[in-house]
Amino acid sequence: MNIEIQTPQKRASSWLADGGLRPTRQRLSLAELLVGDGEDRHVTAESLFELTRDGDAPVSLATVYNTLGAFCEAGLMREVSVDGHRSYFDTRVDDHSHFYWEDEGRLSDAPVGSVKFESLPDLPEGAEISKIDVVIRIRKN
Repeated sequence: MNIEIQTPQKRASSWLADGGLRPTRQRLSLAELLVGDGEDRHVTAESLFELTRDGDAPVSLATVYNTLGAFCEAGLMREVSVDGHRSYFDTRVDDHSHFYWEDEGRLSDAPVGSVKFESLPDLPEGAEISKIDVVIRIRKN
């Protein structure tokens, strides 16, 4: 039995390949921070930028923004807007809802299947639903 151990570097490289993205040094560095341990992440561009400052391959904040955009465009991540000026980037791309912890400025996944829609409004002619984002804003009491 041959079991291959997935290193963070291999996991990051494979993730980029799944999205059809060329593995540049910056992309590999950011991908390793995002998916290297195999866990799902919710990050802001600023929080990811801060993580790069501790690593071997620092990148600019502009590069972080551009790379996160490329990851979303490739279908590797989803952008979740919690208000008009703050976005989180989620490595989990299946349809699911989120909790936004207002007092902590943190995004977490809501349990799968916990949000159910009884009905949706009639759509304008020629329109279709592309996705529904649900962000439930909460705070500790």
